[in-house]
Amino acid sequence: MHHRTVADLMTRDVVSVRRETAFKEIVKALTENDVSAAPVLDVDGRVVGVVSEADLMRKTADQAGPFGRIPLPEVSAEDLTKAAAFRAEDLMSAPAVCAGPEWNVVEAARLMTVQGVKRLPVVDDTDRLVGIIGRADVLRVFLRRDEAIREEIQRDVLEDALALAPSAVTAEVKEGRVTLTGTVGRAAVIPVVERLCQSVDGVVSVQCRITPSDEGSAAVLDDRFADPPRVGK
Repeated sequence: MHHRTVADLMTRDVVSVRRETAFKEIVKALTENDVSAAPVLDVDGRVVGVVSEADLMRKTADQAGPFGRIPLPEVSAEDLTKAAAFRAEDLMSAPAVCAGPEWNVVEAARLMTVQGVKRLPVVDDTDRLVGIIGRADVLRVFLRRDEAIREEIQRDVLEDALALAPSAVTAEVKEGRVTLTGTVGRAAVIPVVERLCQSVDGVVSVQCRITPSDEGSAAVLDDRFADPPRVGK
């Protein structure tokens, strides 16, 4: 079993700017390429920050409206500095929150969630930009065909990881929703089966209709998974 990697899902042709790129040039780059943010690179191509539409909007929001209908928002000293800035290095959010191309989709999704960011520049071992991955890219795993998900569960989870006979447990998949039916050794094995199936890329939910039995190699299977295995890497 393996999760899709950042390299599998990232965009390789990345819109980027330099430290010295001027405000209007940043706006032009974002608008013409229909993106909402761009990594900021130093002279060696290393990522030093990210400049986004949100960073640029501070300049507009800081201006007083002619009719005073919307009061000026309360802003921090950092926001005031960015509102007065005109180069990428002064406008960007830094340091950039980055991912590696070898990361799996779970790691990328968790980092985006924890850091509250919409995208991650992807860098190599020298911090040079090689791609970018966004929320939409991560969500693409849920577009996997039902048959591909079913085959992975049947082969990689049930047969290879759990050593179950093909006739012991079967999986049906519809719109990413998995239904498991069949029989395994003891009841303690069932949540292990369910957990492994939930970890497969593209699975939306798992409905478990597996029943326990004392027959066959139940004791062996239980011993192998007395402690649930770690998945996702």
